[in-house]
Amino acid sequence: QVQLVESGGGLVQSGGSLRLSCAASGIIFNRYTMGWYRQAPGKQRELVATSTSGGTTSYADSVKGRFTISRDNAKNTVYLQMNSLKPEDTAVYYCNAKSLFNSELWGQGTQVTVSS
Repeated sequence: QVQLVESGGGLVQSGGSLRLSCAASGIIFNRYTMGWYRQAPGKQRELVATSTSGGTTSYADSVKGRFTISRDNAKNTVYLQMNSLKPEDTAVYYCNAKSLFNSELWGQGTQVTVSS
């Protein structure tokens, strides 16, 4: 069974923190680039952060210095630590996995709401 399952979303006040998790199954995890995307109401889905199988990370400018992506290959899990959250971070956050040969998987998403 191939799937990605996100968890850890919720409601938090501005300035607070959340840690999202994405558990992968049915794939050879360490061969995939993992990513987090988000989509706010009325907006296009945007890339938030990525982590390659070798541990190289990248971030959207809007979250640099506040968010950290990490992965635990032994647990087939990728995380997104979100600090100093802002209302603008409110969105559905999706986990994504891409292989070297461009196969792609998506999780169902988890809602993150940041109140003022």
